[in-house]
Amino acid sequence: MVHSEQAEPTRRDFLYIATGAMGVVGAGALVWPFVDQMNPDASALALASIEVDVSAVEEGQSITVKWRGKPVFIRNRTETEVDEAKAVPVDDLPDPLARNANLPADAQATDPNRGVAGQENWLVQVGICTHLGCVPIGDSGDFGGWFCPCHGSHYDTAGRIRKGPAPENLLIPPLEFVSGSTIKIG
Repeated sequence: MVHSEQAEPTRRDFLYIATGAMGVVGAGALVWPFVDQMNPDASALALASIEVDVSAVEEGQSITVKWRGKPVFIRNRTETEVDEAKAVPVDDLPDPLARNANLPADAQATDPNRGVAGQENWLVQVGICTHLGCVPIGDSGDFGGWFCPCHGSHYDTAGRIRKGPAPENLLIPPLEFVSGSTIKIG
């Protein structure tokens, strides 16, 4: 018959365990302020969404607003601009994806998928060139949309890259019309 001798826990064992547990709690208390300071402050959280009144933006005009520290271009496109954008086959585009946060990631870059549902004359997009983060100039370029003079990227009237080094279309942020003349971004 085999007897296993198991030592009874001693006071020393208890002290080791208690000291180790207190060390873990102390380390957690020391690290928490550093982790917590990485959370966004209240002013950043307040900008998570904005509402923009576009009632004064006439056909053919654009405005730029700031959302999450980024410029957002809002354009009331003319009928001609919408028609020109609709006439472009997706196969002719360097980036065939819509890049619209309101649609599935694999949605094609057709003009309706780039605009606002039910309000096809409105185009709302983040105004940052997808090449190196410059801010394109509106109403310019070879396709009448936006032109980034830093490296020569040309976007059409639907914000799709047509020529130049930019790899993707301008991004469409999450948005919705909350009234006939107010857009909520974010």
